[in-house]
Amino acid sequence: MGAISLYARPSPDFAQKLAYSLALLKSAAAAYSPLTQASSLGAEDMVVTHLLHEAGIDASIFVLDTGMLHVETVALVARIEARYPLKVAVYRPDATVAAAFVRANGAEAMYKSLELRKQCCHIRKMEPLERALTGKRGWLTGLRREQSTARAEVHDVEQQEDRAKINPLAAWTWGDVWHYISQSAIPYNPLHDQFFPSIGCAPCTRAVTLGEDFRSGRWWWEQESAKECGLHVAADGSHEAEEPAAFEPLSSIIPTREIPA
Repeated sequence: MGAISLYARPSPDFAQKLAYSLALLKSAAAAYSPLTQASSLGAEDMVVTHLLHEAGIDASIFVLDTGMLHVETVALVARIEARYPLKVAVYRPDATVAAAFVRANGAEAMYKSLELRKQCCHIRKMEPLERALTGKRGWLTGLRREQSTARAEVHDVEQQEDRAKINPLAAWTWGDVWHYISQSAIPYNPLHDQFFPSIGCAPCTRAVTLGEDFRSGRWWWEQESAKECGLHVAADGSHEAEEPAAFEPLSSIIPTREIPA
């Protein structure tokens, strides 16, 4: 069964949620221009891109290509550009810095310690994000409160130091997301059909099994309640665990799907 068959179950008030999200996007475009969407190319972000198109909103869209994304994820950029009249901006890490990190720590540094994993995330995501957001007054994400306990307090609009962060799907359920994808024939990552609800870099993402939460397949070797790369962590660190995360040796971990090198 594919993701649509498994998950497309709209909430009773889905029509109201959809209307509110469209209204929020229109008000954000008026208040926070220039506006951009930070797309992870996950199911939620594909929905946000479609909503922007439906609402006729002039907002740019960018993707952080970490150099470690799945082939299926990268292929979505061309599918977006074929479906919608827009060009996706792709931001990549500084090649020299990324290569130096790998030389110093190895290609699998993220498995060795939490510190090294977060350094990798900073090089491949945080620094490119800063470049992508330069000059923008607002940015859109696909964050939902249902995704994890760390995101349960996500607001529709979050005022940050230099810009606003708008989360138009904050109140949507996973069933709402897939209902809208089905209803609007929105392209999506085929890895979702293989039990990948949350998709990041290939070495740091695995499929989930029945009963696991949405983000359990991300950095699965870390024993931490709030697994984030830093993109959606508040300035005060409120999305990070108060205690250091425990680390499990990689040799004791058996992923449910092999990750290609």
